[in-house]
Amino acid sequence: MMRMSGRVTSCCAALFLALASVSAVERLNSIDDLKKIYSGQSVPKHTLLLLHWFANIVDIDSNNIIQLTFDPNNDDFGWHYYSNYEQVLDPLPRGYKYYTVGNLLLDKREQLPDYVAHPRAEYAGRNRDRIVFRVRLRNTGRQTWQQIDRVYITQHYGHHRNMTYNPEHTYEITTNLLRQIRKFSVGANQSLRTLRNRYGSNTSDFQLSEIRNIWGNLACLGLLLFIVIEERYNFDQQSASLQSGSTGGNKVVTQPHIPHYNIQGPRQNGWNCETCILILVLICIFVFAILCSLGHSSGRGR
Repeated sequence: MMRMSGRVTSCCAALFLALASVSAVERLNSIDDLKKIYSGQSVPKHTLLLLHWFANIVDIDSNNIIQLTFDPNNDDFGWHYYSNYEQVLDPLPRGYKYYTVGNLLLDKREQLPDYVAHPRAEYAGRNRDRIVFRVRLRNTGRQTWQQIDRVYITQHYGHHRNMTYNPEHTYEITTNLLRQIRKFSVGANQSLRTLRNRYGSNTSDFQLSEIRNIWGNLACLGLLLFIVIEERYNFDQQSASLQSGSTGGNKVVTQPHIPHYNIQGPRQNGWNCETCILILVLICIFVFAILCSLGHSSGRGR
């Protein structure tokens, strides 16, 4: 009986660890995924500025390996070690570290570009958004080089005395999304029209001209902001206007900017069909292990 109890306990522990390894953090793999979290979600617009800067300061090689171009241990740009004590992210494997950046109250903010450290009023946040990345340390003889294998955007809860990260607004950023954002780099050698067509935007030529006039050499960044944030809001406003017109109501005027970012809405969770199938398989294995243990114990009793 004690052996059976031990086996059941081991099975329970294995099942728990397997379930715990299924990360509930939603992954963003494309600009279209970015659009979704800015539609009805409480995501600061400043996060997109911070993410744009990060995507363009790291190196991504042909094998999709992200390399650091700076040493976070030297406190460049205000990077500092993140302990993950609230367990929002996966536990650290041996030889890895988490780092975070984005606190604009630090003196290091002056090392950041102006569009991040001193953004336009409509894109300023509440200093809650952060980028967290996981670094793998590797020793190659006399040299230690650092490779990034996970990147996240997250934000604090916002309470003055509670500065832990909010798992409901933590997202993993894939290398593919970082590559797409890099296409909108400052001074990118391609036209706004090419970028618009590549990412399926319905931005008009007139709007492209306005973006160019307003943002100047940051026009590519302005287009990214418009595609991810403004364009979605304008579409929603046009839909509301059409619905109002069909019911005889007053016409809704489309506004050029979205309202303040703290709009509450339902969050899409990161659980998909594959995750559900995996959980079902693990439960079946667990039940089978218990039945085997019971049968073995019954056989020995005879």
